[in-house]
Amino acid sequence: MAAAERNAGLARIKTAMIEKKMTQAELADAADCHEKTIQNLLHGRPVRDQTLFDVCMVLGLDFEEIKATWSGQTAGRDEPGRPSASKDVAPVYMGAYSRAAVDHYLGSYLTLRPSFTVEGQFVAYRTDITWDGDWPSLLFEEGDRPDATYAHRGRLYIPASSMFIHLVSLTKGSMRMVIVSQIDRAGMMRGLITTLNKQKAVLVPVSAPIVYLRRETFQPDVFGDIGPGHAHYEEYASILAETTGQGYARLVG
Repeated sequence: MAAAERNAGLARIKTAMIEKKMTQAELADAADCHEKTIQNLLHGRPVRDQTLFDVCMVLGLDFEEIKATWSGQTAGRDEPGRPSASKDVAPVYMGAYSRAAVDHYLGSYLTLRPSFTVEGQFVAYRTDITWDGDWPSLLFEEGDRPDATYAHRGRLYIPASSMFIHLVSLTKGSMRMVIVSQIDRAGMMRGLITTLNKQKAVLVPVSAPIVYLRRETFQPDVFGDIGPGHAHYEEYASILAETTGQGYARLVG
């Protein structure tokens, strides 16, 4: 019976890989483990619970259900209505942070950065950070952008031994990286954004200072393309200047 249940769990893992069009190497990279470990897993050999958990998070599978079939113990699971501890802990490759440890990041942020196309102009938009219970981790989503077509949605990676965190969006192989300081008492995070920007007929890598300021409410005029003469122009210019001036980021060359 245990072998049959494990085969059922393996079938779900393999099906999820096919649905997400992931190779063994890609799954190993996303789950932060060796490809040989994934090969062992797919052959039904024992692997660590953490490895199984990370694989389930990458593939969007329920860890507790897969673990139960893997061990042949479909009975004796968590009490009804009682959430598993794993539901509130991000995968190891994202920093293994718990929801309780990052609750202070939840909320909405005024997001500021220089314009990539108009010199001396800023772009201001909204970023919401929430907790994703289906894939335990902090999720960010942008809105109120003047260029709404390019709004990003992604996840937060929070290393345990760093003063900086990462907001990463990945779409069909295209990645955008934001590295900012951990949130301070004033609700601010400051650092750099690195992405691609369309310059005439081609996409060009660009990097610039970026700031997140947590806000409970927003006035209508705080978002958009902010140029000289705008009511918030001087305020935004000062905040962004502090990012490099106070050592939160450094642009070289």
